Amino acid sequence: MAKNAKLGQAKAAKNDEFYTQYADIQKEINAYIEYNPDVFRGKTILLPCDDPEWSNFTKFFAQNFEFFGLKKLISTSYAIESKNYKSDWQPTLFETENPRFKADKTRVCGKIFTLDHDTNASGRIDIDDLEWDYLEGDGDFRSTEVTALRDEADIIVTNPPFSLFREFYKWVREGNKKFLAICNKNCITYKEVFPDIQKNLVWSGRTEWAGGMWFITTNNEDVDKVVDGVMYKNTPSIWITNIDHGRRHQPIQLMTKSDNLRFNKKLKNQEDYFHYDNYDAIEVPYTELIPSDYDGIMGVPITFLDKYCPEQFEILGISLYLPLAKPKDLPKDKQGGPAFYLKDENGNYERLYARIVIRKKK
Repeated sequence: MAKNAKLGQAKAAKNDEFYTQYADIQKEINAYIEYNPDVFRGKTILLPCDDPEWSNFTKFFAQNFEFFGLKKLISTSYAIESKNYKSDWQPTLFETENPRFKADKTRVCGKIFTLDHDTNASGRIDIDDLEWDYLEGDGDFRSTEVTALRDEADIIVTNPPFSLFREFYKWVREGNKKFLAICNKNCITYKEVFPDIQKNLVWSGRTEWAGGMWFITTNNEDVDKVVDGVMYKNTPSIWITNIDHGRRHQPIQLMTKSDNLRFNKKLKNQEDYFHYDNYDAIEVPYTELIPSDYDGIMGVPITFLDKYCPEQFEILGISLYLPLAKPKDLPKDKQGGPAFYLKDENGNYERLYARIVIRKKK
């Protein structure tokens, strides 16, 4: 095999599998329970793109099966031989010591875990009642086999591989399901996702965006910290969902335009808010700087969605998909896709990252 071909395979074999911490799942799910205690009652939950033997998603929902009033829990995994990134994986004793173990299936077939009744006569349904078997295929969520499980489920919860998020999102929405998923922060700018956010069909989860999320990783070549022997990776990740929670209905507390200009150091002694050179709106570089008394159109960073209240603001679009004309005197090194531009006091253009266009509701 040619050297360049091998290099290409190495780049393609990206390990974007991260294990979500139990505490992070608990914090997020609690917000939905607090808003609606019956949100999961009588529901079948599917956890695809998972590794049921290691996943905290499976542990969390199994341990809270009766408290949430679940009807059924289904969790599926992806076969190791079908992954681009292959670690030094070995089947666990949990699998090899079980009568269902099949040496010819363990690397090429996905697994399915189900929970819906008390299997050990303990008097309650919990994690000890999980039953498992091999899937016929490799467990790819796009397969006919897992798609049938999607259609059976009421709610889908998972942390899918970020490299497959566009396909995962399309798959979930085609199934017309309630869902809660972790994704890269920039996923909200995808053409498959943003229109749903604008229409208030999908929104940010409860967990704050600042600081990203810390995941457990098994890739020792890409680690940000090690605590008690456990490797962690921080990524700019968020939750997105179409399940309601209370935080998104809390209005953002704001100051007036004049007070922001007078007191907030982030405006750097500006006399007024800057106006885009190629779009009729003002630039608001931080959500906290949105003027409470301004009724015009504003451009805000995508992190605005972390605190967005649909009763307070209307989303009009995003700069990435607006028919924006570039300034006529724009240097070639500043040009790119659709974007808002500002000109500084020296006449130099600044090309801004994606901006969400909003207006205060009256």
